[in-house]
Amino acid sequence: MFQVRIHGRGGQGAVTAAELLSVAAFFEGRHAQAFPSFGSERTGAPVMAFCRIDDRPIRVREPVTRPDALVIQDATLLHQVNVVEGLTPGGSVLVNSPGDPDALGLTSLTGPVLTVPATAIALRHFGRPVPNVVLLGGLAALTGCVTIDSLADAVQGRFHGELGSANAAAAREAYAHIRARRRRQPTNPRGEPAHAQTD
Repeated sequence: MFQVRIHGRGGQGAVTAAELLSVAAFFEGRHAQAFPSFGSERTGAPVMAFCRIDDRPIRVREPVTRPDALVIQDATLLHQVNVVEGLTPGGSVLVNSPGDPDALGLTSLTGPVLTVPATAIALRHFGRPVPNVVLLGGLAALTGCVTIDSLADAVQGRFHGELGSANAAAAREAYAHIRARRRRQPTNPRGEPAHAQTD
């Protein structure tokens, strides 16, 4: 079972992101579930959403406490919430940030930590600072949990017309961004991926 925990703030679309990821997995013939956890429902308050993907029916229903991957929609949460709590050894972390991953203070993690300027990509493609779909494109490239084509289909099924096309294009840009970072990612002395550098 592959488990994802998404950390964001109210208004950033964390819940929608989890739902879209589950739909993309469903399109691939797999089982998936998505659900949110709200501490406060006001805009800007920390929000978590969860997604599980498996080839077999999923019977567990509690929140994801041992994620295989984390999506951080707002880098300021790194200083406010223990977002990496429970991350499995070697688990992947994707952060919405234009900066260098090593500057985020996550260098002690054993898995890949990558950044993508998701807000900037969202603004360029559809004029709103909502990073959720963009980050899903990056997550697909980072982990292979779903294909970018399945994700694009899920996005265009949720957002129709030009908005759907723009969101799908934004996800594809983030996918290409992370793929490029992964190709340039150095390895540590054990031959495992180390933290990648971004432009």
